[in-house]
Amino acid sequence: MNGARTSKWYIEYAAPSLGHMHGIDGIIVSRQTNFQKVDILRTNVYGKALALDEKMQSTQVDEFIYHEALVHPAMIAHPAPRSVLIVGGGEGATLREALRHPTVERAVMVDIDDQVISLSKEHLPEWHQGAFDDPRSTVLATDARKYLEDSQDIFDVIITDLSEPVEEGPAYLLYTREFYKIASEHLSPGGTISVQAGAAALPFILAFSAVYQTMKTAFPTVRGFSTNIPSFGLPWGFTLASKGVDPLAMTREVVDRILTERGLTNLRFYDGLAHQGLFGLPRHLRTELDKSTLIIEDNHPIFTYH
Repeated sequence: MNGARTSKWYIEYAAPSLGHMHGIDGIIVSRQTNFQKVDILRTNVYGKALALDEKMQSTQVDEFIYHEALVHPAMIAHPAPRSVLIVGGGEGATLREALRHPTVERAVMVDIDDQVISLSKEHLPEWHQGAFDDPRSTVLATDARKYLEDSQDIFDVIITDLSEPVEEGPAYLLYTREFYKIASEHLSPGGTISVQAGAAALPFILAFSAVYQTMKTAFPTVRGFSTNIPSFGLPWGFTLASKGVDPLAMTREVVDRILTERGLTNLRFYDGLAHQGLFGLPRHLRTELDKSTLIIEDNHPIFTYH
């Protein structure tokens, strides 16, 4: 990174009067698919970046934080995850992290946008690192909800890596009460489901709190957690639901033991101490999650700042 100021900027708006700016060296791909606008950029600070509908999804420098946080708490909360369903996650990095667990025998990734998958295969090899070609992987370009409705498959872990649940976007029907009921029926006893849930910062916590409350309608144990994703410009929220182990009750020692048993001592972000930090939400976030009454339903989407 040189000392000269950039003249080209990519601005992601959190609200009409608030944005997060990335200086860019150029645009690798900019394409409108049948479902969304896809931009793959070269940023000055964070390397290559993927944006969907002008919302940053991940960047080369810090994607490991997002993807390790999304995947590993749910995976280690299951004693031996053999089957994994990934909903979305077109870059392939969520699939990559799930496949790190040696217990996994089958990982199904379902993303509705085949162009995101193909563009990621070509331009984002640092993300997928060959995960698409792993013999345990099945990659489908179709609607994940229809896939589950038509399937008899049962999974130990479900991970949803989707864009925000706004009505006009391609993903909101995968955040509803009705969808989580379907997902629960396809989750094994002791199964877990992890969801990216939007910003975990005031005043933009609407999606996080709504996802949290909506998941509580379908699962016995639901925990919100959060970490900072530097390239997002805001702390980010996730929600983990479980039919078995409560992730909040897992000690640092237990998490580290499971990671060691599975040969996962070389992760860059996640370990036992990081697990405690993820689930140790500050009081104001716990208050906001608990006081929300908004449930996302098929006929009742939510709207976030666009």
